[in-house]
Amino acid sequence: MKTPNARLQTGISRRRFLANACLTACALRTGNLFALDVLSPPNAPISPNVLTSTDTLSSAVVRTPSGILRGDTAPGVRIFRGVPFAQPPIGALRFRPPVPIDPWTGERDATHFAPAAMQAGRLPVPQSEDCLYLNLWAPEGPGPFPVHVWIHGGGFVGGYPFEPTYDGAALAREGIVCITVAYRLGVFGFLDLEPLLGATYAGSGNNALRDLIAALAWIQQNVAAFGGDPTRVTIGGESAGAKLTGILMGTPSAQPLFHQMISESGGAERVWPTAQAAGNVAIGFGDLWRAQTGEDFSSLRTAPATSLIATQHRFMAHWPQHFPLRAEVDGTLLPRLPIHTIADGSTRGKRLLIGTNRDESALFIGPHPATHASPAELGNLTLAEFDKIYRHYKDIYPQMTDQQRLIRAISAEEYWIPSMRVVDAHCKDHGAAWMYRLDFAETSGWLRGYAYHSLDVGMVWDHPHTWAANAAAEAALAMQMHLAWAAFIRGETPAAPGLPAWPPYNRDTRSTMILNTQSHVEDQPQQAEFNLWHGAL
Repeated sequence: MKTPNARLQTGISRRRFLANACLTACALRTGNLFALDVLSPPNAPISPNVLTSTDTLSSAVVRTPSGILRGDTAPGVRIFRGVPFAQPPIGALRFRPPVPIDPWTGERDATHFAPAAMQAGRLPVPQSEDCLYLNLWAPEGPGPFPVHVWIHGGGFVGGYPFEPTYDGAALAREGIVCITVAYRLGVFGFLDLEPLLGATYAGSGNNALRDLIAALAWIQQNVAAFGGDPTRVTIGGESAGAKLTGILMGTPSAQPLFHQMISESGGAERVWPTAQAAGNVAIGFGDLWRAQTGEDFSSLRTAPATSLIATQHRFMAHWPQHFPLRAEVDGTLLPRLPIHTIADGSTRGKRLLIGTNRDESALFIGPHPATHASPAELGNLTLAEFDKIYRHYKDIYPQMTDQQRLIRAISAEEYWIPSMRVVDAHCKDHGAAWMYRLDFAETSGWLRGYAYHSLDVGMVWDHPHTWAANAAAEAALAMQMHLAWAAFIRGETPAAPGLPAWPPYNRDTRSTMILNTQSHVEDQPQQAEFNLWHGAL
């Protein structure tokens, strides 16, 4: 199982760019650009109004089974920030499964966001290991209202649930309880430490997944106090959040906790297939830790969190594989690959809204990449496996440049084909699904002409970019997507004024809504490309 140290000494072209791409996506969404190699101070104050409009706030008090919460109100919305759903995973609970939160006595202040999970990069908010909190926007009135639980993206190593884009007030005003949840990132949530710390840490690479299950369990027990309907919970996310949604679809113990799913640029492939594969990553990290610090592995339990993140940052910069920190098939929480569990009917009776952006990987490899992929740019296949497929792209897309073809192929490998596998597995047992592809591209900026990764996020949350030359067209499509997503969360067919009728997906026609300035439905889109990939992942 041991990983040779030499693997940590191999430089990878564009690796540093890839390691920071998720932070770049966050910057594009929020307009905040920060140095990527500095850790945020852990105790800086957080403004309570980062996500809230300029509406005047007043207090809102809710009595939940966990205790009394005092939040804020704005017109039509009650807002509760920094609500704990598990005990702080610090001290003896570091690297351990989440422990349910004990009910508190008295009134708990819920007017400030909790810190973001520990991660590399300088953020506009503080970070802490004590990060297992959620944020909730509830409509005024008794309900019952449908519930949307948003899982943020960030490559499993970055992001936070109160990015300015994720303001749930608009959804709340449409009669939806919107909840954004945190989970442990990087080595704190996705590193199987059994090879380093012993058998009691087996499966610790799935602790982030357990965090999300703990949040969903808390929601089941408490959301009715906010007017939410625990029998109508939609989980969803983008990028890593969508991948985690796909993994939860294939996690048996999670099935009673949600009823619908939304996957934006996801899949369910980002899982180590065996504990041994996950253990190889842990040993590689441990070897670097020992070389960097001169300490034995037991120091991982008590070392400063910033030291672990610093080693993680160096580790990921040199590990010759895309995103080594990921969930794993551990035989217990994940008994086998999630895609197989989904195909056997784990999501029977549930509804799925799923899709990708046409040119996802342009964000990561740039609009003018090299003409050949590197291992660091592939999420699921080896370079040899990828090249076997990619050599045929010129035959099916002769009109594209080599750079355009590479962007399209890497987008398929990481996002489109894994998403197709999820929807096909879900529909195998007659599950209901709606498929989309975002083709809209901005006409200005660094990535002009590309429907790049993360472009959909601001549109779904109705926070489109205002600086683009075609900002008006983006705003119009954003409103349509926002309303269609809200309709789905309410249990309806996704629809909005100006969108054509959106037929359900089936494995024969593969009907897909193509979202653009003039949206339309296509059957069997990208058929030649789909055939190239059939059976590859």
